[in-house]
Amino acid sequence: MPRKAAGLTALKARTIGPGRYGDGGGLYLLVRSPESRYWLFRYRREGKMREMGLGPAAGPSAVSLATARSKARTLHDTIREGRDPLADRDAEAVAAKVAAQQALARAKTFREVTALYLDAHEVGWRNEKHRWQWRQTLEAHAFPHMGDLPVADVTTAHVMAALEPIWRSKRETAGRLRGRIESVLDYASAREWRAGENPARWRGHIANMLPALGKAQRVQHLAALPWAEIGAFMAELRAQSGMAARALEFTILTAGRSGEILGARWSEIDMAAAVWTVPAARMKAGREHRVPLCDPALATLRALSPLRDAERGDWVFPGPKAGKPLSNMAMLMLLRRMGRGDLTAHGFRSTFRDWVAERTAYPREVAEAALAHTLGDSVEAAYRRGDLMEKRARLMEDWAGFCGRAKPVGDVIPRRAA
Repeated sequence: MPRKAAGLTALKARTIGPGRYGDGGGLYLLVRSPESRYWLFRYRREGKMREMGLGPAAGPSAVSLATARSKARTLHDTIREGRDPLADRDAEAVAAKVAAQQALARAKTFREVTALYLDAHEVGWRNEKHRWQWRQTLEAHAFPHMGDLPVADVTTAHVMAALEPIWRSKRETAGRLRGRIESVLDYASAREWRAGENPARWRGHIANMLPALGKAQRVQHLAALPWAEIGAFMAELRAQSGMAARALEFTILTAGRSGEILGARWSEIDMAAAVWTVPAARMKAGREHRVPLCDPALATLRALSPLRDAERGDWVFPGPKAGKPLSNMAMLMLLRRMGRGDLTAHGFRSTFRDWVAERTAYPREVAEAALAHTLGDSVEAAYRRGDLMEKRARLMEDWAGFCGRAKPVGDVIPRRAA
């Protein structure tokens, strides 16, 4: 477009045809059409011409000629001070963005950041129970003190308010709670939603205010049924109906962990070979584990097999929700209904281990392999490559036989010949 003569009026600014019109002092009017009119400020910086928009000259948000001239004079003053108007505008935009992010950070609560942390990390966790425990621990003990507080404002006082009530009475829960609060706050710091030291850190901070957990309370092991009572318990359990009863029965007969049982899929089970292969991703030690299936365990699976359908999916122990496995709480609630709320599903592993030690002559390594425990001696572990499958199969058959006796009698079960 040709450059027109300098000097504009308010009427010309509204009516003049397409072109670029100078008003003096670096102010220009750029007209592309009757509705498309813009004010520009042109200036030279380091030998190069630069242009900066000052707003529209037409439409509901139009900038008047007088306002455009005032803006141009202000920008000239900026240049005389040795500053670049465009650089100043960019800096202001960055500052506004930072201010907006800070406002957003102040608005994000500890509860909201916890949800974001879980979304980012829980995909790498092995089982639903771990995810549930993460949420439950924070909801029960942290959220009442800091859940609705901006994450940037969480202080040591809030962390201590969550920890102190349970530090001595719930040793393990308290330790996990502190670590989970620390992880959420570290996540917030990494996202620049808070600044400064983490108020939930242990070394050099919380450690100075609370006793070490090892001194606060002795470890309390999960409740376990005495091995001599397992036969009577199994008789009562087999009289119970429902998926939870069958899952607990299978848990006892395989001496497995509840997470392994609840996550079991039909594709992992070879009925012909009587072997259940638990993938490494679902094992505590991170290694694949083969489980020999005794006759009663196979009978439990055969009874469940007709229930397989597309809606239940591949789960051996499906839950009431389509496509979902049985809840980790199902077996615990079953025990409570049986009047055995003093027991846990995991405790039956201890029952099994005590029975092996006190009632049989099977070697320690066979019992530990049955429980999928890692060997404490790294040299021994390096040389033992097998999983003692044949010996474990005989052990589990003996265990199933013992579980089938309502009133166990007799002497120690001898180690069978290979």
